[in-house]
Amino acid sequence: MFLKVVNPNTTRAMTAKIEACARAVAGPGTRLEAVSPEMGPPSIESHYDEALAVPGLLAEIEKGERDGVDGYVIACFGDPGLDAAREIATGPVVGIAEAAMHTATLLGRSFSVVTTLGRTTGRARDLADRYGMHDSCRGVHACEVPVLALDTDPDARKIVTEACLDALCADGSDVVVLGCAGMADLCARISADLGVPVVDGVTAATLTVQSLVTMGLVTGGKRGEFAPPPPKRYSGMLESFTTIR
Repeated sequence: MFLKVVNPNTTRAMTAKIEACARAVAGPGTRLEAVSPEMGPPSIESHYDEALAVPGLLAEIEKGERDGVDGYVIACFGDPGLDAAREIATGPVVGIAEAAMHTATLLGRSFSVVTTLGRTTGRARDLADRYGMHDSCRGVHACEVPVLALDTDPDARKIVTEACLDALCADGSDVVVLGCAGMADLCARISADLGVPVVDGVTAATLTVQSLVTMGLVTGGKRGEFAPPPPKRYSGMLESFTTIR
């Protein structure tokens, strides 16, 4: 089995951390590759960032199809480009927010999301509604640590842990979902510190994709909404995304 984890931002140090977390749970027969796109933002912290991250992400999915990849993880909590990626991928594609939220519901009646900046909480709430988690998601909270500062701020783990504790107390929830791929390496320590289940979407999505591939399942049977996009010629900077072959 060949899985590809795509970090939609271009910060390769973050991609290396994501890869280590994904490899830690991948099965012994699973080949795993983690990549950053050649183009896009260094971090995704706005709707603008997210929109401009999608072309690079889709280029990596297209490359994965040529390389024989069996399934994909989108390693950004906004799950950018997820539907489009599912149209062009032969195998399953799973976003880390989607996987983390579903996993959390297996561990308790409710969960709280702790993410990076306050401006991204609306997107997380939108995704919770989309994934049918309106009743399970008790709250979305920001620790106000920028994505790239998770690796550079020496107090980052302390700040995130305190935000998780505050979220549990405020929401009365059973589980914490970490709302950024850059928090993946903090998961086990925060769970041990707080004594509650803490879910990281990178590992949850990796195991979900691995299971779907093992079961031989693909998105929507590759028909209808998730059939390959219709042949069309793109222009300008998007010319390479032309679907006419």
